[in-house]
Amino acid sequence: VEAVHGRAEDMARMESYRERQDLVVSRAVAHMSTLLEYCMPFVRPGGLFISYKSGKYREELEQSRKACAILSAKLVSETPFQLPGTDIDRSFLVFKKTKKVSKKFPRKAGLPAKQPLG
Repeated sequence: VEAVHGRAEDMARMESYRERQDLVVSRAVAHMSTLLEYCMPFVRPGGLFISYKSGKYREELEQSRKACAILSAKLVSETPFQLPGTDIDRSFLVFKKTKKVSKKFPRKAGLPAKQPLG
């Protein structure tokens, strides 16, 4: 494991990181379409992106259909669960990258959150 610090918008443009990772993970830090735009450019075609989301992800996922199409992300599994000892729902959403992503993604800092792909 190698830990690298940097903005996704910058790192995803670097040849040494773009579309090279077998697996990319995220925590629930943004809307699904924004996370897809930040993470999918790192995933190699055939690789996986796993997003950790709240249990109420279905509407967000529906709103991200366009982003999935643009970013070559195919949802392959959903794993809902409760945090042990609580009534808090969480989910793992697993996406498979089907082909390369346009080099225009991710867009410049702030745009994915302000103007989501859909």
